[in-house]
Amino acid sequence: MERARSSRVTGSRPSEIPLRVQDSNRQSMYTTPRNKQPSFGKLNIPRPQNGTSERRTSFFGPRTSWATMPRNSTISTFGGNEKLKDTRPLHDKSYVQQCIKQLHEFLTDQGFPGPLSSKTLHSPSTKEFLKIFEFLYCQLDPTFAMPKSKAEEEVPVILRVLRYPFVLSKSSIYSVGAPHTWPQALAALTWLIDNIKIKWSLGNQELLFTEFPEERGNIEEGAKYHKLLMDYTGETYSKFMQGDDVFDDDDEIFLNRLKKLYNVDEALLAEMEAKHHKLTEEVKQLERESHTDRLMSKRMDKVKLQSDLQKLQSFRSNLESFEASLQSKATEVKEELENNGSHLENLKHERDELQNVLRNQKFTPADVERINREKRELQQTIDSLSKSLEDAQQHQWNEEIALAKSNEKLDMKVTEYHKLARKLKLIPSSAENACGHDFTIRPLESGPVNMQRLQALKILLRKLISDVEEECIRSDNRILSLEDTCGQLNSNIMDKSSELKQLSEHVRKLDEQLESDMQELAIAEKEWEAEIESVQNHRKILEKKVTFGYDQAVQQLKATQQQYHLVVQETNEGRRTVANNLASVFTAAANHLSITEKCLEDLHLKVHGVVSKAVEDDKASIQKLKETLQDFKRKASSLKYI
Repeated sequence: MERARSSRVTGSRPSEIPLRVQDSNRQSMYTTPRNKQPSFGKLNIPRPQNGTSERRTSFFGPRTSWATMPRNSTISTFGGNEKLKDTRPLHDKSYVQQCIKQLHEFLTDQGFPGPLSSKTLHSPSTKEFLKIFEFLYCQLDPTFAMPKSKAEEEVPVILRVLRYPFVLSKSSIYSVGAPHTWPQALAALTWLIDNIKIKWSLGNQELLFTEFPEERGNIEEGAKYHKLLMDYTGETYSKFMQGDDVFDDDDEIFLNRLKKLYNVDEALLAEMEAKHHKLTEEVKQLERESHTDRLMSKRMDKVKLQSDLQKLQSFRSNLESFEASLQSKATEVKEELENNGSHLENLKHERDELQNVLRNQKFTPADVERINREKRELQQTIDSLSKSLEDAQQHQWNEEIALAKSNEKLDMKVTEYHKLARKLKLIPSSAENACGHDFTIRPLESGPVNMQRLQALKILLRKLISDVEEECIRSDNRILSLEDTCGQLNSNIMDKSSELKQLSEHVRKLDEQLESDMQELAIAEKEWEAEIESVQNHRKILEKKVTFGYDQAVQQLKATQQQYHLVVQETNEGRRTVANNLASVFTAAANHLSITEKCLEDLHLKVHGVVSKAVEDDKASIQKLKETLQDFKRKASSLKYI
């Protein structure tokens, strides 16, 4: 029993050491998190793939805890899930116009297949935005094709894969043309254009150090480079953990070591730097010389010329139409002249005839003068009478117009009254609210009968209005009472929901306690299994020893056959002692096994009791919840009946 207990203690002690190491590693993991993907704004330094965890922990020397550090480290904030604040002026109209201009120029230069204009880029639809995004992303990945279903959900995923530093939600893609969402989507497209230009520039850029041999395609490989990199990272990280933020000296030493490692030509670097400076100066000078964009100015000139051409074409068409109208007027004037000439000839002929009649007449000039005077007087009376007739006709016309307008207004009011009466179910007399009365108004009827009918309708309508007002008051009172009951029910529901949350929290705690008890039971079972295995191993060792002693006794028996009679008693005694030892060992093992079985049965009974108790408590809580739910249902049904 003592040997078995000592073996159990020594066997269970080494299992605690890796658990402690695992906890310390877990603590270091939470203090300095490492993501698989490099976060935005973090230095991407490759780490060596070979080496064990002991080397990695002992590389930086003794680690201090976060509580005893001289300052708070900010490494964990760069790789976290917090949202970065967008500092770009997305609500500035000039900045938005600049982004739209940049997007329009890039799409036109690259040959965007769809229709494109600055007006559509101010508020595009979701379909147009997806086409533009697909065209831009195909510049990075030519094999990309936008899915036909749920394409709006694909855009934020692609931007997240490209490590876009800001968040573009799916809801903003569904309403991309809105004024509050389009600047964010436009900024994402301009960021994607910048990435495309960077990719193109990196694809066209040649290797700076051209003197390296061809078999070493990647200069960041090899044991020496990894050793230098690990030394640099170790020194800078240890200084960073001590509180330093600037590592200019270490950067300079690391750069000098890399130059020595790869045999960098300083003269070539200086020459390339001077060349780069010269090129930048030339670019700045060219930018100062040309303040305006030539391509944009040519495009504006082209647009102006096209507008002038359209104006000229419209002016030409107007001139042609004016010429045709003038020709038609000229033909009309010619026809009128011909008609006037024929009429003039007729008038001349009539004048000649009248002159002949005047020469041949029998009246004297005094008679003619008297006739003319009477004719003028009659003409004056005719003119005055015709004028009074015209005034009377005009007055009659005005009165008819006023009557027609009043009739129209009356018809409109009657139609509005009929529409409102039909909505209120007062027309026809068989309607719901008519009560057998005829509420229709007939404007064609006249006389005292119609006036009596209107007075009766007014009385009925006033009575109906008073009834409706009383019903409204009753319904308002009923609504107020229902609102009070609803408030009481809502308060009761809130109380019951809080009780339900408490019960669910209690159930969760019971589940956690049950899980912890099961884990402890599993650990105890593993320990007992290990102890039983050690006892069995010990029994096998004893059996081997017994068989070995038996073989020695047989050899001694063969060697001492001549002294058999003298040593028989001694061998019998030895056999008896061995048998006694074996019996004591077997009895000890059997007792130990019985004790272990008894302990396991006790543990099983305890666990079964705890589990049954937890299950009974769960059943009781569930039954209580069911009763509360039935109470709620009864109250809800009673409220419905109310």
